[in-house]
Amino acid sequence: MQFHTTTQYAIRVLSYIAKHGKDRLYSAKELSDILVIPYKFLTKIMCELVKSNFVNSIRGREGGYELAKPSNEISIHDILETFKDLEDDTKCVLGIGRCDNKNKCVLHDQCYKPRESLREMYKTTTLDKLEEQDFKM
Repeated sequence: MQFHTTTQYAIRVLSYIAKHGKDRLYSAKELSDILVIPYKFLTKIMCELVKSNFVNSIRGREGGYELAKPSNEISIHDILETFKDLEDDTKCVLGIGRCDNKNKCVLHDQCYKPRESLREMYKTTTLDKLEEQDFKM
């Protein structure tokens, strides 16, 4: 499974700010340059992150973006939910339409537990847990 580009960028931005932005603000231009995200695309993502209360936008010459709440209160699940990128549990992995316990495809039972594990990981993984790790941006 791969997230949509918008979701990928949002997670990268939030992870970067959580890890490096404790005592400073980041401008959209800085984030665009550092994370190699097209500026116009980044500004649209930042608007959604502000609207969804993940970041605060401080206006002015010394302004920029900061996390709106502690990093331990922002889960990957929250971000995926905001950008509507949670996997549809009823979507068949074989592309045969709806797939559930009453209408199973040949791989349904094998896919159920990994999907559950992923959902749980998204809910329990918060930005503060990512701060301590080295990762590429």
